[in-house]
Amino acid sequence: MSDEQAIVRLVDFSEWANHKYLDAVEPLDAEAFTRDMKGSHGGICGTLVHAYGAEWVWQQRFVGVSPSGLPDIDETRSLAVLRERWAALEAERRAWLLGLPADAGERVIEYRTFKGDAFSGRLLPLVQHVANHGSYHRGQVAVFLRQLGLVPPSTDLVAFDRTRA
Repeated sequence: MSDEQAIVRLVDFSEWANHKYLDAVEPLDAEAFTRDMKGSHGGICGTLVHAYGAEWVWQQRFVGVSPSGLPDIDETRSLAVLRERWAALEAERRAWLLGLPADAGERVIEYRTFKGDAFSGRLLPLVQHVANHGSYHRGQVAVFLRQLGLVPPSTDLVAFDRTRA
């Protein structure tokens, strides 16, 4: 598998898993969606907004921009707005993926944190980080859904790979 194929696989997986979770929280009323469930980002809404924001920040970094903060996401207290934002990000990311060469994973990405600290890293491990970060937070949402008496979707990487076989 080329670096470019590995990157596309991780992005495809993340989008597939994100959609499964967005669909899973669709039946919730506004109170349950925005309820503070005492997680690291509040509850379901806060955790999904954080996951979206992190994906947005890293995509900006991948194209050479180091944002000084998260996107303005206060209005994403609604699932519909969050879906729109994520769809726009996915479209931007898809356009970026089309231009990746086979050895893209070796490309060094230089970026700054919100505090202004400079870092650099190879693209493939950074994309792996973004995928892992999303999995971690979807796991938190899974716990919140269980606390609400719902069954969360299965989004294991191997399950995703089975859908592509």
